[in-house]
Amino acid sequence: MSETAAEHRWYVVHTYSGYENKVKANLEKIIENRGMQDQILEVSVPIQNVVEVKNGVKKTVARKVFPGYVLVFMQMNDETWYVVRNTRGVTSFVGPGSRPVPLTEEEIRFMGLIEDIEEVIDLNEGDHVRITTGPFEDSVGIVTEINQSRKVVIVSLSIFGRETPVELDYVQIEKM
Repeated sequence: MSETAAEHRWYVVHTYSGYENKVKANLEKIIENRGMQDQILEVSVPIQNVVEVKNGVKKTVARKVFPGYVLVFMQMNDETWYVVRNTRGVTSFVGPGSRPVPLTEEEIRFMGLIEDIEEVIDLNEGDHVRITTGPFEDSVGIVTEINQSRKVVIVSLSIFGRETPVELDYVQIEKM
């Protein structure tokens, strides 16, 4: 049975402090040795370049965004859980008890692990749209404002006989 990327999710793994890069290297070696490249697609230690000033000298240094954590894009099953959990330096998966919980799409976007689903939206002010998710699902409204930088639109909906502006993400609407 062939697995697709849709079945893979991002999980957060807690590591001993300062072992993030060692865990990444160890895990990548295990993945290669066991031929698990189709089940564990990526191991990431997010870093951010920060400018430090010491003794009046500016210096750019790479800092870990989440010290003590490694992010793993994988298909969760008994074998992958065992391999990751038993990698030297790993203390646990993040989640309640011993149950790993994948990151939500919102958390993934916030961390910059994936780009937004739609970079450009084919909408104009005055377009009629249908809301596809959320409390106003299946409601129809008119786009009154588009905020490209925040990836949101303001849609005017008729609620209790009054036109009410509602802010929605691009992914919550479809053009009619």
